[in-house]
Amino acid sequence: MAAATVRVSANNTITASLISKSPLQKPSIFNLCFRNGGAAAQRRRLFSCSAIYNPQIQIKQHGQPETLDYRVFFAEDSGKKVSPWHDIPLHLGDGVFNFIAEIPKESSAKMEVATDEQYTPIKQDTKKRKLRYYPYHIHWNYGLLPQTWEDPSLANAEVEGAFGDNDPVDVVEIGESRAKIGQVLKVKPLAALAMIDEGELDWKIVAISLDDPRASLVNDIDDVEKHFPGTLTAIRNWFRDYKIPDGKPANKFGLGNKPANKDYALKVIMETNESWAKLVKRSIPAGDLSLI
Repeated sequence: MAAATVRVSANNTITASLISKSPLQKPSIFNLCFRNGGAAAQRRRLFSCSAIYNPQIQIKQHGQPETLDYRVFFAEDSGKKVSPWHDIPLHLGDGVFNFIAEIPKESSAKMEVATDEQYTPIKQDTKKRKLRYYPYHIHWNYGLLPQTWEDPSLANAEVEGAFGDNDPVDVVEIGESRAKIGQVLKVKPLAALAMIDEGELDWKIVAISLDDPRASLVNDIDDVEKHFPGTLTAIRNWFRDYKIPDGKPANKFGLGNKPANKDYALKVIMETNESWAKLVKRSIPAGDLSLI
């Protein structure tokens, strides 16, 4: 199959190739392509590629960090904006995926892809026009898997019948390096936590960057326990308790309150990629979500 690469250089330029509009399939048949051309062309290319389009992708910051107007956009060299949620490919083959960092480790500003804004830039979350912060630093890089979506109309029978939270799937990247906002890392999934937040299913995929010195040592959940002892418990407890200082109850976790293994994480990724494909195909109502 054709390879896809996304990397961030020292000047924050991302070189991206083969951006996909296809759902995740087996690597041998996975097709990767950019959204390019009119609506008819997009429909024709939704699940196939007739040509390769290979622009350069750059991160562009608008406004000042920690302000209501701050946005991190993704754009081609031509200046045309693209969506980090919809236009960065999910799957790179051989069990490797793209991860987009929203919140660098050891920071507390609650950054997220603005799923209801055109081109879905990264912004700081707000509540009642006030910027949101976690009550304490998060100790891992946190972000999303592009081209995934947790369908709010779909009940998960394996996780107490909880419905999806209407967002891309979250990733907790456990490597030692601190990512930058908007940085795209190649990661391999290791485990999954089924967090239930106010009744909504909010998956947390635990992964590691391929650039991490210990990446070759960890390939599944047991390796995480061996080489990163206590990390899975720490992640679960962090996300369980972070709302308590604001007077809210602790979050719950399905699947017996335990992390699931790599195979289960891959199943979650495939299912949510299929949901995303239905969303961008408009087989499911998008509501306020931006598909641009």
